[in-house]
Amino acid sequence: MAQPRHVGGFLALITAGLLAFPLAATAQMRIKDLVEVEGVRGNQLLGYGLVVGLNGTGDRLQNSPFTQQSLEGMLERLGVNITGLNVKTRNVAAVMVMAELPPFPRQGTRVDVSISTMGDAKSLAGGNLIATPLMGADGKIYAVAQGPVATAGYAVEGAAASVTKGVPTSGRVANGAIVEREVDFDLDSLSRVRLALRNPDFSTANRIATAVNQTLGAGTARATDPTTVDLIVPATYQGDVAALLTRIETIQVRPDQVARVVIDEQSGTIVMGENVRISTVAIAQGNLTVRVEETPQVSQPGPFAQQGQTTIVPRTQITVDEGEGQRINVLEGGVSLNDLVNGLNRLGATPRDVIVILQAIKAAGALHAELEVM
Repeated sequence: MAQPRHVGGFLALITAGLLAFPLAATAQMRIKDLVEVEGVRGNQLLGYGLVVGLNGTGDRLQNSPFTQQSLEGMLERLGVNITGLNVKTRNVAAVMVMAELPPFPRQGTRVDVSISTMGDAKSLAGGNLIATPLMGADGKIYAVAQGPVATAGYAVEGAAASVTKGVPTSGRVANGAIVEREVDFDLDSLSRVRLALRNPDFSTANRIATAVNQTLGAGTARATDPTTVDLIVPATYQGDVAALLTRIETIQVRPDQVARVVIDEQSGTIVMGENVRISTVAIAQGNLTVRVEETPQVSQPGPFAQQGQTTIVPRTQITVDEGEGQRINVLEGGVSLNDLVNGLNRLGATPRDVIVILQAIKAAGALHAELEVM
């Protein structure tokens, strides 16, 4: 295959990948990679706690009253009363603790937790999270987190300079939370199971239902909308839904998708699907560039001159580039992604230019795809 032309790098690279593997877009995928089973999901947990053992990089208690109140409350529960005392320690930081409770958790299961500071702490390196209850959306405690905090960054400062790498005010505690409460969900009692598509699409949902019916029998599955496939549990799998899902999730299905162009204006990234098509359109792209260069020169009197003074003589050079080399290119209707990119290549467009061109084509009604700007 011929090497793709350079369009600022990324667009040509993405296109080259799509052209080099033309079967990838039509390849079949397992149903387990396309859907999620309703009810089999995680739950977000949140807690408030303290990290201790910091080497002078914790919260300033006078600036973070919630840290001082939490410290006083914790010590009081341990039998130490410091109420009213002027505590100046900087080895403690108030943090928010987050975790995700996996599906079907059992008591004693360990999960990872993420930690972020709330006050003016500079780093969590070397700290230890003390016992922190983690609550769900219903206000009940489902896990308790504790352990040493691992950070990916650091912060070092002196009197006249400082160095910071990464985000030292965030960290993780691997396997730091222990599940104390289980989420009740009886999978085997279900008589119907609903499969939720990760990327909603009518064609994909119908293909999944058809593939399931071919495997388990007609009438077992039905696509109710682009997001949901309703599945009736056959009599042979009553009370053993896990076995049914195990058989279904390995079935191969060819997914479909809506033609879409995704643009990230901040980074200049453009990603286009293979189904992107455009109607006949003429495109002209050119930039007006004005370059002003100042090269002042110094003029001074000759040696032993009786009079005269040193002066600065301005020298200005102005160059105007009106993009006269650019021409109007016509892209015929129904062109493929390859033709579209080749046409933009001929214009010498950069990713930033392509973003503007695609938005203009969409405004003209010639781009038959969703244009998503991030």
